[in-house]
Amino acid sequence: MRPFTRLLLIPLAMAPLAAPAETAWVTDNLRLGLHHAADTSDRAFRTLESGQELEVLSRDVYYAQVRLPDGTTGYVKAAYLVNEKPAVLIVSETRAEVQRLQAEIDRLREQFAGPAATIAALERQVAEQAARAQEDAARIAELTRQNEAYAVKQERFRYTLPITWVGAALAATLFAGFIGGLWWLDYRSRKRHGGLRIY
Repeated sequence: MRPFTRLLLIPLAMAPLAAPAETAWVTDNLRLGLHHAADTSDRAFRTLESGQELEVLSRDVYYAQVRLPDGTTGYVKAAYLVNEKPAVLIVSETRAEVQRLQAEIDRLREQFAGPAATIAALERQVAEQAARAQEDAARIAELTRQNEAYAVKQERFRYTLPITWVGAALAATLFAGFIGGLWWLDYRSRKRHGGLRIY
């Protein structure tokens, strides 16, 4: 092979090594065969999935005779039997419980939507009434201040009369004096002139 051809083959040989790494996981989905033979040497007549519940009827180091909830009996390899629930079953039950709780939360939200709206409306009313009460308190404080000012003025001018009253009384007195003066002048003139009006 020529040296030039070898140089061309090196990048081609390195290409698979440069491929991006792929992430993978080991499966937890176990399939266990159920057999009629006690040593599981025959062909499995049924496949059991991870999380399958069963009753152990007898057991030795390698094999166990089991009965399924539907009454089917057979033999399985004992190494694959555990006394605690497998993770796949716990995850499935947990998911079911989460879904049940979520449905319960949704139901409770719908159930309390009406009271929550009522509470919100009442809170708005309370806030409005508090604002109104604050305005009323400010108005009462202003009226109280005005009332106190009027009380001080009343105390100061207790023995005085308003200028309008004085003016009205003065005008009435002047008018009465003028009328009285005319009458008196008329009376004196008639008395002096023998009952005749002479001006």
